[in-house]
Amino acid sequence: MPNTYTKIYIQFVFAVQDRASLIQKEWKDELYKYITGIVQNNKHKLIAINGMPNHIHVFIGYKPHQLIPDLLQDIKGSSSAWINSEKFTKGKFSWQEGYGAFSYSHSHIDAVVKYIVNQEQHHKKRTFKEEYIGLLESFHIDYNEKYILQDIEN
Repeated sequence: MPNTYTKIYIQFVFAVQDRASLIQKEWKDELYKYITGIVQNNKHKLIAINGMPNHIHVFIGYKPHQLIPDLLQDIKGSSSAWINSEKFTKGKFSWQEGYGAFSYSHSHIDAVVKYIVNQEQHHKKRTFKEEYIGLLESFHIDYNEKYILQDIEN
């Protein structure tokens, strides 16, 4: 659209179903490339992507031509179908329902990228649940603990 200018940065965070540690080092880079392709095909700019075996962070330059739920449905749906078609996991792979979406100003880009790139070191000190609740609280997002990150059933 002519005369429409935006600069919106969003970090998405979402978990593997039941927070199971299914994303393996052997194929995580392929997964990140696949998700990068989805983001780019939807005309957004991927800035950083990384995660742990049980969750992922995707930081993008977001173009408002697409609704966030539609983008996340494409990312999660297409990537889980791809993981299953490649048979990277023994059972059926799926992402947990829901996601976090956190917006940042241009001045925060470097800090967010550093945070995402250093996930392995960061999670030596904090669990994913602690990290996620920390994000929700720092962004003053009301949440119900009952619906946050379902644990693996024992």
